Amino acid sequence: MSKTRHTRNVSDRLRKKVRPRADKGPTEEEILVRTFVVRHTHDHVIPPHAHDWHQLIYASEGVMWVQTAQGDWVVPPSRAVWVSAGIEHGIEMTGSVHVQTLYLARGVSSELPDRCCAVNVSPLLRELIRHTVTLGWLDNKDPVKARLIGVLIDQLSVLPTIPLELPWPTDERAQLAAAWLRAHPGDPSVNKQVAKRAALSVRTMERLFQRETGMTFGRWRQQLRLLHALRLLAAKRPVTTVALEVGYESPSAFIAMFKRTLGVTPHRYFASATGTPTRQPPRWR
Repeated sequence: MSKTRHTRNVSDRLRKKVRPRADKGPTEEEILVRTFVVRHTHDHVIPPHAHDWHQLIYASEGVMWVQTAQGDWVVPPSRAVWVSAGIEHGIEMTGSVHVQTLYLARGVSSELPDRCCAVNVSPLLRELIRHTVTLGWLDNKDPVKARLIGVLIDQLSVLPTIPLELPWPTDERAQLAAAWLRAHPGDPSVNKQVAKRAALSVRTMERLFQRETGMTFGRWRQQLRLLHALRLLAAKRPVTTVALEVGYESPSAFIAMFKRTLGVTPHRYFASATGTPTRQPPRWR
């Protein structure tokens, strides 16, 4: 499906769902939160598109790989990704993915994030999402819904971020190296071989990644492997198999990296409905 057709279809469905009644329904200006629920099949791809509304894209089942020009985010089950209005993004699905999306009007609050980020969803926010979805939309004309909007914003403004971002370089040569690694996350090629594929010297490649992603090349590659591993683990692949597929020589080395980054072992991470607390406070801006 083309980008234009996909965006138009989603927009049409949103308008139909919240079309105000002529007698007493809310006007378009009064609607501040809209919802959209869909189940996607394994390997479904939503091509790059953008919305005029902020989005909280919550996956209660399955895994989403969200891609933007600035970076990628992997969203495991019971987590979410925040996409600010106007940011073009595409999504790849792993497994059967049940998506519940909240669309928030641009001017609803100045406290909301202004950049993309992966976030943990608290039990309270999870229930707020479910309740809002059953209502269809929230407007500031109804006092009950107006109060619910306030609670939602309070919860969204303090969401703990999780370190599941893969920043993307802007240099075309570095992008070639990054794209090749994303397609071959478990390949054992050393830095010299990767650099050669992008017509770069090792020193230049390492300098570009440090400057443009804020990570050393080795750290960036490790993060890529972590995000790919999350997709495989969510698909119920054994830890040993996943460790080898993403390039680790042993399961113990992979588990140590996973725990060092996310605070718990792979088993405990996926057994938790809300994930693990971040080691740092939220950094929206």
